[in-house]
Formats: sequence, C-alpha cells, structure tokens
Amino acid sequence: MLDAAGRPLANAVLTLRGTAGAAHSVSTDVMDQVDRQFVPNVLVVRTGEAVKFPNSDNIRHHVYSFSPAKRFELRLYQGTPSEPVVFDTPGVVVLGCNIHDWMVGYVYITDDPWFAVSDAQGQLSLENLPEGRYEATLWHPQNAKMLPVAAGELELGAKGLSQTFDFDVAASAAVAPEAPVSSFGDAFNKAKRNAAQ
Repeated sequence: MLDAAGRPLANAVLTLRGTAGAAHSVSTDVMDQVDRQFVPNVLVVRTGEAVKFPNSDNIRHHVYSFSPAKRFELRLYQGTPSEPVVFDTPGVVVLGCNIHDWMVGYVYITDDPWFAVSDAQGQLSLENLPEGRYEATLWHPQNAKMLPVAAGELELGAKGLSQTFDFDVAASAAVAPEAPVSSFGDAFNKAKRNAAQ
C-alpha cells in the first residue's frame, strides 16, 4: 500500500468481496489503550462483531463515539469494562477519549468477508483466500470525507497474488496524534518512581 507520494502507507484498510463464502466468523476483537493511544489505531471488524476496550494504562480513560455507525460511551474507567461494544452497522466509527483530546482511534465496520489493515511498511496479507474474482475497496483515516474507495477487481489464481495499491492520500508521519509533552507529568512520574524505590 503506497500513499500519493509513493511512500508505504500504514493503517490502510483493504476489503474484498467475491463469490466464495465468508472467511471470518463473528468474534470479539480488542482495541486497547496503551501509553494514552488506541492500539491498534485502526481496527476492522465484520458487521455484528463485538469489541472489548481494555485500558492498559495506569490512568483512567473515557472512551466515546458520536459516529452515526455507532454512538456509545464508556465512562471514566480503568481495567476492562465488563461488556464489549457490538458494532452492528457498517461504516466508520471515530473514537475519542473525553479526558485526553489527542487520543483518536478508528473502527471500520464492513459486510465484506475478507479484510486486512496495512502495517508500518504498508504491507498486509490475507490468508486462505479462495481462488476467484474479487472487488477491492480501500479506506484510510486521511481519505477525503473518510469514505471507502473502489479499488477495482482482482483475479486470484492457484499461485496467489501480490498486488500494490496506490492510495491517493497524503499520509502524515502519524495518523494518531501523539500525547503532548508535559513537564509536570514527567516530574510527577519521576517523583512517583523515586518514591517507589
């Protein structure tokens, strides 16, 4: 997956729809909160799947979405909420933390049976994909209007397929904004570590 400048594009979603049956069964996925960031930054789920939102940080988070595909709120918490959130409508859900404004994550909900998200090198793979013809769709958080884009048809033979997609987005250094540097927070954490020794 390459961006408009020909650089590897991370966090790009590829979905495929074809004549063969579905590859993914409905399951429960996880979007964690680590170092005041959503991990992974982009999560793809099938329509009807549930997602757990554990908080692995030692501070509380307040996760919410105002997106039409799924509105919800997990009030200030640590650990793991007892009930996962079910994403039952296809679309894009933008997540935020009411306490930490820079925390942004994305859940992409699809009816397509095969999907993957590109890694930092712009690579992704789909395992056990049956031979056949597929319609490809691409999505990325920095795409205009945040809508999926048709990426044409693919023909998969017995030997598999290696395909490069060029996605017309200008990828920034980071999709997820970084936590602001806080001299108070650094001083507080240093004092806390010293007190524990």
